[in-house]
Amino acid sequence: MAKSKNKSDKKSENGANLGFEQKLWQAADKLRGSMDASDYKHVVLGLIFLKYISDAFQEHYEKLKKEPHANPEDRDEYTGENIFWVPKAARWSNLEAKAKQPTIGKLIDEAMLAIEKENPSLKGVLAKDYARESLDKHRLGELIDLIGTIGLGDKESRSKDVLGRVYEYFLGQFAAAEGKKGGQFYTAQCVVKLLVEMIEPYKGRVFDPCCGSGGMFVQSEKFVEAHGGRRTDLSIYGQESNQTTWRLAQMNLAIRGIEANIAWNSEGSFHNDAHRDLKADFILANPPFNDSDWGGERRREDSRWKYGVPPVGNANFAWVQHFISHLAPSGIAGFVLANGSMSSNQSGEGEIRKAIIDADLVDCMIALPGQLFYTTPIAVCLWFLTRNKSNGKFRDRRKQTLFIDARKLGSLTDRVHRNLSSEEVSRIARIYHAWRGEKEAGGYEDIPGFSKSATPEEIAAHSFILTPGRYVGVEERQDEDEPFEERITRLKSELDNQFERSRKLENLISDALRAISDGS
Repeated sequence: MAKSKNKSDKKSENGANLGFEQKLWQAADKLRGSMDASDYKHVVLGLIFLKYISDAFQEHYEKLKKEPHANPEDRDEYTGENIFWVPKAARWSNLEAKAKQPTIGKLIDEAMLAIEKENPSLKGVLAKDYARESLDKHRLGELIDLIGTIGLGDKESRSKDVLGRVYEYFLGQFAAAEGKKGGQFYTAQCVVKLLVEMIEPYKGRVFDPCCGSGGMFVQSEKFVEAHGGRRTDLSIYGQESNQTTWRLAQMNLAIRGIEANIAWNSEGSFHNDAHRDLKADFILANPPFNDSDWGGERRREDSRWKYGVPPVGNANFAWVQHFISHLAPSGIAGFVLANGSMSSNQSGEGEIRKAIIDADLVDCMIALPGQLFYTTPIAVCLWFLTRNKSNGKFRDRRKQTLFIDARKLGSLTDRVHRNLSSEEVSRIARIYHAWRGEKEAGGYEDIPGFSKSATPEEIAAHSFILTPGRYVGVEERQDEDEPFEERITRLKSELDNQFERSRKLENLISDALRAISDGS
């Protein structure tokens, strides 16, 4: 039942084109043969990007042909409209006509080089190894024919963002195919939606210092447009230390027409902060979980560690303090962390967490269900921090923290992955906005077993541990009049479900231990 429910959720969220996206993915996946998903990803996504910019160019080209004094081969006619200039040899129609030639790989590489040369913002972004011997040229030609069906070359299809949605859908599918490695560049869409719905980035500077493939930015832009705002109301800043992932982000944003300042350097945000002076209105991030190799021994003295020096063996609270250092006076940060960040007292982490709580920076904590991420089956949490809980916009929330326990939400999309529906995302966000005092969200009341607004005294009583389950209490049951036989049946069913979950967890642990044993 969970599976069918999730499929219907996806249909309602993605529209009628979901079937098209799925069919396209299945066809493209068949063409990869024995190639690893991590390699094939760049082959497919690079071609989708090339198709996108070529379609946009061709549409404007046809428009200029109809204008009496316009020159459709004038480069300035395109750059002035924020359209990438595509040289003749690189246009999709030319490549598609030669898709069956054995030299197609070389022709695509040359096309990518020509596009980068003519469009400085794309320098170093596009994949240029289609001519390599390991890439089957017959299958490459078939892939070009397949991608040629996307967008159909008309304005209506592009206005519906068919190519953009296909690109995003493929990112998710490749992340699933790559497993743990895939999670390095992709955050589950439902988690990104929840972060964005919570912090509502209507207008201002949005920052992600570990931006992966740029999903946080794409969802922020979607949010603004869905609420009648303008894209130009947001300024996008990001940083990524993995150059391959940085390229994915640049293409992901370009295919959406999103202008952004995304920096790349191999040192990363801790050791070479590319936006050192930036104070952001909104911070959205999914940093690496429990990163033990972040080079902390080189950053023992750093102005960012205002609340305590983070341990060398875990970057969680280095990231938290990095986010805080970039927050504007009325800014808000929403980010993903491993559950251990809520309760760990190792290596001074408890003292850092206490200092952050004492500074009244913790606005909301959300416990999420497990299996939402490709990197790990474990449950994770969302932190929301703000410098000013009483900024004149909402009710005074000083010295209050909202806890939400969402671990029971979500449904399985397959054997190992879970998804939050749009309704569940909206429910969580509504509770948060009601707590903040927004009239349109209604009044706030604690919901036993789900949400609780806690005081500093209550948090101190729990030794400054921020795990929502400690605060929300037990869900109230309206079963006083439930017949004894029915109650026993219900309790037995619940117990059987718990046993089943326990068996699945045991299998996951056994598989993990077996993999470690085989690897050694």
